[in-house]
Amino acid sequence: MTDAEQKRLSGRSPKERARTVEGGLAGIRVVVTRAPHQAAEMADLLRQAGAVPLLYPCLEISPPEDTEPLDAVLLSAASREYDLLVLTSVNTVYILAQRLAALDIALSDLPAAAVGPKTAAAAEAMLGLNVTLVANKHVAESLADELSPTPGERLLLPQSAIARTVLADRLRAAGAQLTVVEAYRTCLGQGGDPVPDLLADKMIEAITFTSSSTVTNFLKRLKKEGGDRRHLNDVCLAAIGPVTAATMAEEDLPVDVMPADYTLKGLVNALEKTFARV
Repeated sequence: MTDAEQKRLSGRSPKERARTVEGGLAGIRVVVTRAPHQAAEMADLLRQAGAVPLLYPCLEISPPEDTEPLDAVLLSAASREYDLLVLTSVNTVYILAQRLAALDIALSDLPAAAVGPKTAAAAEAMLGLNVTLVANKHVAESLADELSPTPGERLLLPQSAIARTVLADRLRAAGAQLTVVEAYRTCLGQGGDPVPDLLADKMIEAITFTSSSTVTNFLKRLKKEGGDRRHLNDVCLAAIGPVTAATMAEEDLPVDVMPADYTLKGLVNALEKTFARV
């Protein structure tokens, strides 16, 4: 979008401006709320679709304050004291890679299961793992249903300190000998573009949420930085999947877009279709 077009459209609401551009996301400003180490892929997909990504990291991923419990189970895993490693996010893989490097050990001989293809690809690239199962639907419930552990099977589940318990509950109910360990903490993000000011000036058309934590931390950061929730009323709010959408509903945020395919590409495609219809 040219400077002249931006000036001409700046007094209109985001959804009114969306009607004036050609192509689904051409010139549309879309906020990316992911952690800094994850934002680039989403931003690239948006650029390829013609959108203007705005980075507003709402998360920072850090190891646990006390890494001893995590390190202990990783040492056990390296000695094949577990039958399967269960991975539910790229963030988990990211931190495991850090801790394994610090311990100078590897898990390359340990089979793994992943909640989705991005997590599986990260596990193979960063940990050298053989991912033997990827859930068809990229949510914990689907992974739990498809794992079907045998009674006594030794499973290791490293996850966020605030992760839902549904996966662990179902695996234990199936008879698995399950070890759950805190792999990382989710802290409030910082830096990026001045989203509160841009919202006040009606210069944002869409905001994307790719996890429940991005939703809750976005609202925390917006409030902390003096933003006004009412400025979200005319912005398209997009959830990557049903778990994120449920958190949005709990926070009284509308879910304007949710793809059938719970992936970043699916989310961008759904946004394209939505704005093409506006």
